[in-house]
Amino acid sequence: MRPAHVFLAVLVAAVWGVNFTVIEVGLDHFPPLLFSALRFLVAALPAVFLVGPPKVAWKWIVGVGLALGVAKFGLLFIGMDVGMPGGLSSLVLQVQAVFTALFAVVLLGERPTRVRVAGMAVALAGIGVAAVDEGASGPLTGFALVVAAAACWGVSNILTRKASPPDSLNFMIWVSTVPVLPLLALSLLLEGWSADLEALRSLDWPGAGTVLYVAWGATVFGFGAWGWLLHRHPASTVAPFSLLVPVFGMTSAALFLDESITPLRWCAAALLVGGVALTSLTPGSPRGTGNSASNHDEPARVNSA
Repeated sequence: MRPAHVFLAVLVAAVWGVNFTVIEVGLDHFPPLLFSALRFLVAALPAVFLVGPPKVAWKWIVGVGLALGVAKFGLLFIGMDVGMPGGLSSLVLQVQAVFTALFAVVLLGERPTRVRVAGMAVALAGIGVAAVDEGASGPLTGFALVVAAAACWGVSNILTRKASPPDSLNFMIWVSTVPVLPLLALSLLLEGWSADLEALRSLDWPGAGTVLYVAWGATVFGFGAWGWLLHRHPASTVAPFSLLVPVFGMTSAALFLDESITPLRWCAAALLVGGVALTSLTPGSPRGTGNSASNHDEPARVNSA
């Protein structure tokens, strides 16, 4: 990769990592489901009028929109709202690579190599260590919700793999149109119209800035730049940069939110990042000819928050 392309890949990882800190700040201004709905609304408009028509079937757009936008981000934002630290969330969420590999075995008939199985075991050990650390310092409910969010992310990765979108930015913009109404409906049902109305009435520049960052920075710029890199370099070259996301996530949370990084958390980080590297960067063995496409593209395609 050219130095400029390396810089861009690191910049995207930094934007995605810092995004968890921004989410923490945004949750001080909005109820979690409303915040997630606003994220996708701002990401979709006006970009949906600029990227052209969808380039994959609507069933894939709707499927990924529900799995990624409603389930994954809804659970993530609620988990962080009830106490899951942003830096730890950026780390734990990377277990999506393990869920993706497991779902690929069950749904796509892939046969994982021994190295990939070992990677999944190491990553799950990291999750166990992280759970012990979080259980000693905070409620496990948020932790469980973020793990569930990672599982939903794994489902969306499988759907994205089946869709094989030729243009990742076009795909993500159209996917962003799907979660807006379901998330708004859930927010009105679970968070109440009065809480939503109060958040919108008291909207200030910091609150608006968090929405713009998670929508235009993490979503539009992040996916656009990542897709641009994937069109110019093999996924195996681009994907390793995604492992920097929790590094930037934990560092920014420590710097700006005073989130402590305990020895147990460092141990969990080493196990998770190492296990995810083995899991996501090692191709599995497809059962049939139709299952091998984009086998290890996915961790590079979808790796933001």
